[in-house]
Formats: sequence, structure tokens, C-alpha cells
Amino acid sequence: MKIICIGRNYSEHAKELGNAIPDKPVIFMKPDTAVLKGNDFYIPEFSNDVHYELEVVVKISKGGKYIQKEAANKHYDEIGLGIDFTARDLQSDLKSKGLPWELAKGFDGSAVVGNFFKKENYNLESLNFSLLKNKEKAQQGNSKDMIFSIDDIIAFVSQYFTLRVGDLIFTGTPEGVGKVSENDVLEAYLENEKVLDLRIM
Repeated sequence: MKIICIGRNYSEHAKELGNAIPDKPVIFMKPDTAVLKGNDFYIPEFSNDVHYELEVVVKISKGGKYIQKEAANKHYDEIGLGIDFTARDLQSDLKSKGLPWELAKGFDGSAVVGNFFKKENYNLESLNFSLLKNKEKAQQGNSKDMIFSIDDIIAFVSQYFTLRVGDLIFTGTPEGVGKVSENDVLEAYLENEKVLDLRIM
């Protein structure tokens, strides 16, 4: 199972981190060992600045290579929410040296994945999702603000990687990312339904 992640897919998030708006999807990956087991996230000892990034996650249901955008919607049946935890201090250091981000993005437990839901129950072109941190709204997103749609992403990614059943695609985070601290509680909502409940340890 691959975890494919899209960076800078919401313009306001790109701006808040001082990044340029991309003209094609920015891709990075997480190993399957990044998937968090349980509802407790432990801040790793190598970072003092771990950030939450709430994202719509797509689960691939039909494999393929060189998938056309027009056919991309046939390759996934379910969507959900996930959190891409990022060691921002480590990422900034790696970026400054022109090095890959995997140490900051792919560490154990850095990919929180909630339950998945049938896509036909949602309007994927205007999907609301949000994150509460200690009962206060931290992030509010809508899929209409994606620079690259889910189908755009699948078509682009499949030019380079064969997609297989069970692969996950994290589609990018909206503005409002921020640091987590011990004893924080994160709650994620898809439309008005709570789908993630996480404690920071």
C-alpha cells in the first residue's frame, strides 16, 4: 500500500508557508508504517514543531497506469479524512538544504487515516471539512478550493506510479495548519459528521 501525498494544493496554504503556487501537483510519499494505529499521537523526540494538516483522503479501488482524467472517477469509490503530521522544523531544515522531506513527513504515526465513506453520498466538487483543536476551529476547507482536483491528481500521479487497490492519496491541506502540543485534542469533521478524534501525547 502506497500513501501518496499532494503538497501545496490550496493556494492560501501555499501562501501561509511562503511557497509559490504550483503549476503541477507537488508529490511526496509516506511509507505504510506511517499509518497511526489507535487514537493517540505521540510527538516524536526529534521535533519541537509538529504541525497538523487536515486533508481529504481518497482510497484507490481499481488499479491502473496512465489513467485519463475522464476515467479517474472509476478508480475510487470511497473518501475520508486524514491528518498529515509534519515535523515543520525538520522539514524547513531539509528544504533549506535542497533535501527530500521524507524524514519530516514519513515518520511512524505521521499519517492519521479515519473511516472511509461512499463517495456518492457527497458532492466532491464542494466538500466541506474542518478540524477543531481543543474545541476551537483550526482549519476549514472545501474541495472546490483545490488547485488540482481528485481526478486531476489521479491522472497525474498514474503517469509516474502504477496505482493499486488500497493505495491512499492525501489530497492537500487548506490554510490554518499549526503546532500540536501534549494534551491537545483534535477532532475532524466531514461535512457535519465527526470522523476523527485524536489525542496528542
